[in-house]
Amino acid sequence: MRNCTLLLAEACDLEMITFAGMATPIKATMRCLDAELARSLRILLCLFVALPATLAQTVLPDSKPLVFQGDPAVAMLDSIHGYLLHETALARQRVDFRNSDLAARRKEFGRIIGAVDVRVPFIAPELTATLDVPAEVARAKGYRVFAVRWPVFDDVEAAGLLLEPNGAPKARVVAIPDADWSPEMLVGMAPGVDPAAQFARHLVENGCQVLIPVLIDRGDAWSGIPGVGMTNQPHREWIYRMAFEAGRHIIGYEVEEVLAAVDWFADEGGAPIGIAGYGEGGLLALDAAALDPRVQATLVSGYFQSRQELWREPIYRDVWALHKGFDDAELTTMVAPRAVIVEASRFPEVAGPPPATPDRKGAAPVGRITTPPLDSIRSEVERAHSGNVQLVVSGEGRGSPGSSEALLALLKSLGVPRSQISTGEPPRDLRKNFNPTIRLHRQFDQLVAHTQRVIRESGEKRAVFWSKADSTSAETWNRTTQPLRNYIWEEVIGRLPDPSVPANPRTRLIYDQPKFRGYEVMLDVWPGIFAYGILLVPKNIQPGERRPVVVCQHGLEGYARDVADPNIDSSYYHRFAVRLAEEGFVTFAPQNPYIGEDRFRSIQRQAHPLKLSLFSFIIGQHQRLLEWLGGLPFVDRTRIGFYGLSYGGKTAVRVPPLLDGYALSICSADFNEWVWKTTSIDSHYSYMLTREYDMLEFNFANVTNYSGLANLMAPRPFMVERGHNDPVAPDKWVAYEYANVRRFYDDLGIPERTEIEFFKGPHTIHGVGAFAFLRRYLQWPR
Repeated sequence: MRNCTLLLAEACDLEMITFAGMATPIKATMRCLDAELARSLRILLCLFVALPATLAQTVLPDSKPLVFQGDPAVAMLDSIHGYLLHETALARQRVDFRNSDLAARRKEFGRIIGAVDVRVPFIAPELTATLDVPAEVARAKGYRVFAVRWPVFDDVEAAGLLLEPNGAPKARVVAIPDADWSPEMLVGMAPGVDPAAQFARHLVENGCQVLIPVLIDRGDAWSGIPGVGMTNQPHREWIYRMAFEAGRHIIGYEVEEVLAAVDWFADEGGAPIGIAGYGEGGLLALDAAALDPRVQATLVSGYFQSRQELWREPIYRDVWALHKGFDDAELTTMVAPRAVIVEASRFPEVAGPPPATPDRKGAAPVGRITTPPLDSIRSEVERAHSGNVQLVVSGEGRGSPGSSEALLALLKSLGVPRSQISTGEPPRDLRKNFNPTIRLHRQFDQLVAHTQRVIRESGEKRAVFWSKADSTSAETWNRTTQPLRNYIWEEVIGRLPDPSVPANPRTRLIYDQPKFRGYEVMLDVWPGIFAYGILLVPKNIQPGERRPVVVCQHGLEGYARDVADPNIDSSYYHRFAVRLAEEGFVTFAPQNPYIGEDRFRSIQRQAHPLKLSLFSFIIGQHQRLLEWLGGLPFVDRTRIGFYGLSYGGKTAVRVPPLLDGYALSICSADFNEWVWKTTSIDSHYSYMLTREYDMLEFNFANVTNYSGLANLMAPRPFMVERGHNDPVAPDKWVAYEYANVRRFYDDLGIPERTEIEFFKGPHTIHGVGAFAFLRRYLQWPR
């Protein structure tokens, strides 16, 4: 075969021919062949060696030809969405609590809904009155109505109405309206709720003492920073955003308000305790009953259903790890054997956030609440398997909440005898020109202020977390931080199993430049999930030589080609992967899935209930990438560095610190005081004002900040690249947070292994100090 190849090469006057991966030098000669023979051999050559020669030039060794057509970024997003939908369906089948610790489950559930703050004790709710407005705001046959408030935390009070029966209470019930219903509406003192649905009034008419809390509504009047920027985020979303980052939640806050009422009821004694809620109030009723065994019976109306599409509901219902055993059916098992009455009624209809305007925008765009098919409710009830759940259907599943049948079932479970639901006249509000907005605004301000206090105190929580590691030396630090790395990966980012299928590399040549060749690369990670990117390989690599690699990461809405295409000179990236390849580095530009606007952001919504995030997938892709790169014959696996811009900078502090395969990391145009960035309510730099709801990471503030993540690189080198005019953050935020990194590396005795480069410029790759950093610590050129 080789002789035939040699003859053909000579016939075509070739100096070199590639066949089956072997290069054979040829001295050009055709003198021994006549012209006709040479012509025939040329034709034969084309037929005989064209395909093998093409494969050898366009496919990397030990890989298959890449035949993928289309946009790999779109295919990547589709595959992740498909994975999450599949896992969400499977989560319903994996729950088994037969031998579980109920107290531990309650503690974990309280943690993920943010019901973790210590409630303050109190004797009784305070009457709310002024010189002009008495505390008794209404009176009807058999009961009186009082305006009250009761402490929850030392800086938060709940407020609402107390319905006091004339005789001794037969039961005590917290009646929770939907978020857009005031307590007065639930009694009939204000318009907006059908008389048949005024279940708080019907309960007190049957001798129950009833306490009705105010819930934060779905309006947007106060969502924003006055004088800086306002948003169309519902008030519930505004509080959710800042609270989620601090391990709190609007759900947890309001559950604590309900349980503070239960505290008082329990202290009063003498009557069973129940909770009844509709819409958002139904959510709170179920959650509170699951947490507190003092609640004897619970009515959940206009809420209970399968949570398979929780990610389509309003973002203020987003709960980390909810599908890990805390969907609606699972919560009823936490209530058992106490009674749960599920009423299939008309749900509150929510089409999304308030409409955006030029002056108000930034809300998460998804977020619908619609009445589900009755079968969805029925199947979730059947899935409970706890025997304590009773389904009541109001108007074929679309009737008014608080139906007679549902209330009678609740009253029976509470032991209230001879109950009946009338349609009597509601009481008249004795207050003149009462404005419930003032009370609601006070509640909103208190929850915002409480959350901001928690955020201010989060630095102390982080210090406690990091004190578990030994930083007396680089060696002890690296060893004792392993549990902390695992915690961050599992509890803040969300950890997927390690890549579970063979890499099955597929490659194809796309660039052939004077100094390097470029290849598209596709690698399998998990079934159906792949990694993709562009590998640039210098041409001057000698046989047996192993070069360092720089993984060059694009930012938000970017493509791998933005950094690795020699024909593209982006104002953000400046061809930095190409320039490094021209210097002799092997470079790889991964395609990360933060592209497609809400197509990728909705991944967070799907992932959070599964205790996952976008970076759960990105880390797995990089695990596979490091494994594959390290196995290439021309790569030194001990000299693989990471350099990312913007969202790639976010990757720089979330991936290399957790994966030992990276020898160094450079964070460009992103390093920040991240807690301030995500929760600030006094700065125009804050993500609170923008649509980047994908930035939220549960309880991040109490666990780490960017300096903590960067310190996990130690003793490996870490660098920050920062343009003075970068609008991501002010210099002082960046410098403040980086100072913690610099001090830490100094304390470890390795100050030279970290640095920050400020330069006069915008949100861009600078490529001066960072390139020098790469040359020094990846030892190139040698």
